[in-house]
Amino acid sequence: MGNEVRDEMEVMLESGERSDRWRPGSFTREELAEALLQGRIAGPVTSHDRANVRWKVRRLTDGAPGLQFGLSGLARFTAEEVLAMVGEAAGFDPDPLLRDEPVPIDPYKVLDALDAAGDRLAKAAREGERVLVATGHPVGLLPLDMAVAGLLRDHGAKLLTPSEGVDWQEEDKRREVRYLHGVAVLTDRASTLHTHSPEAMQRMLAEATPDLVFADHGFAGAAIEAGVETVAIADINDPALVVAKQLGRTEIVVVMDDNVLRPDDYWACYQAIAARFEPSSHRT
Repeated sequence: MGNEVRDEMEVMLESGERSDRWRPGSFTREELAEALLQGRIAGPVTSHDRANVRWKVRRLTDGAPGLQFGLSGLARFTAEEVLAMVGEAAGFDPDPLLRDEPVPIDPYKVLDALDAAGDRLAKAAREGERVLVATGHPVGLLPLDMAVAGLLRDHGAKLLTPSEGVDWQEEDKRREVRYLHGVAVLTDRASTLHTHSPEAMQRMLAEATPDLVFADHGFAGAAIEAGVETVAIADINDPALVVAKQLGRTEIVVVMDDNVLRPDDYWACYQAIAARFEPSSHRT
């Protein structure tokens, strides 16, 4: 495991002001929106400029395998149509004639989606559902996913860990799923890996049938393709999951920057989700 991941895990486990952000608290909508802006999870400038977003959209509609996230039937749309879908989800002007302008993300749209995600996750916990949590962004999103996994477990959901420690060859490289605080990540047995591939989730679903998946990238795409209800996170330059929502194949997609400089800044996303859980149901 890389030093960055260890550092973020230590942040979540240590006492003090920073770790308090990863415990359910009381924050106004304005405070959370400001935190999203400060962390560049949303706002006028995030990690990807318009040229990058347009390029990735074109690659998706051209059928590039790495952009499909394991989903079928996405290349039926034009690049302009997909750009409009992402623009609507994120809150930026999708005018195809704009070339150099930024592609901002509206923090209140992020919060609306996090509210919906929190409601569905709270329902899963309340009803004792079987949930699978996974990330293809093990540095960026891992602190958020570990915190959400803990929230689910503490409130009654059953976290699944299928295919744990099972290895296979993918593109002539060794791959293995491991679980960090209940979150599935792809590894080469020595390091966690950033991945768009759906294969790990496909293998996991061959072993277990969750009621709900909370994931991103190919982990989310493969679950949606398999017909498993999925709460997904998507960046503005990874449009596959947004298109899947437009097709009615999934309901909740949180569009935000999914790999900010300081992963601890995702505490605001956790607080928005945690606020939808009933404190009285918390297990001690």
